[in-house]
Amino acid sequence: MMKLTIVGCSGSISGPDSPASSYLLQAPHEDRIFSLLIDCGPGAMGALYRYMDPCEIDAIALSHLHPDHCLDLCGYYVAARYSPNAPWPRRPVYAPADAGSRLARAYEVTGHPREASESGVSFAEHFDWHTWQPSQRIGPFVIRAVRVAHPVDAYGIRLEEDVPGGGAMVYSGDTGPSEDLLQLADGVDLLLVESSFLDEPDNPPGMHLSGAQAAAMGQAARVRAVVLTHIPPWHESGRVLAEAKPHFDGPVSLAAPGAAWEISGFRLSS
Repeated sequence: MMKLTIVGCSGSISGPDSPASSYLLQAPHEDRIFSLLIDCGPGAMGALYRYMDPCEIDAIALSHLHPDHCLDLCGYYVAARYSPNAPWPRRPVYAPADAGSRLARAYEVTGHPREASESGVSFAEHFDWHTWQPSQRIGPFVIRAVRVAHPVDAYGIRLEEDVPGGGAMVYSGDTGPSEDLLQLADGVDLLLVESSFLDEPDNPPGMHLSGAQAAAMGQAARVRAVVLTHIPPWHESGRVLAEAKPHFDGPVSLAAPGAAWEISGFRLSS
């Protein structure tokens, strides 16, 4: 069965107790364990060493290109070039369009080409970039991606293990209320959903969800369990959870670094 591990779950910025958004999804594939890193926000690379050697990551998925979801890919590149087991293999990255050039600009110093010339490989060339498609296969996972309600090009992602009885989960990325995301999450075992807002009337539209909205989405989509993530450090997570619970009949929990769920079509355990 596939296993979800929370690497980082702080919203908008890294927090005192957690890196920013980053999640590790693993499942058996071709007689070994396939590892997909979903988002790579500030602090994620250092934390990832708690769970595996990052050089063994098979693929990377970026929901969108706000810094709190992708900027530690620069740290990944540093480790891939300079750590004792470098150079690491070139890995596929699934992301919004122009991700390679956007992140290269974040890493590389304009007017100083030595960084690329010493190795012969620039930041952008180190990765195999793929723009999100409505459907694709990544290792053992069949993945569907839909645009969600956020100020930038952002995607909600459904991941299903392609075996009999395989589990299914949806990661919302960053989003406001979204009918497309609701349909994407229909019937999944686990909904990992952002809950950046408290339930207040003046929240900006088309940006984020409150815990109550996130749980209500899980209820409407008939999911088995809801996990709230992306709570910024200026909100008290217990309050977000309390606001969410009345809106979902099943288990609702908070993401936390190191928390893990085993997901199958037959059972869900944490």
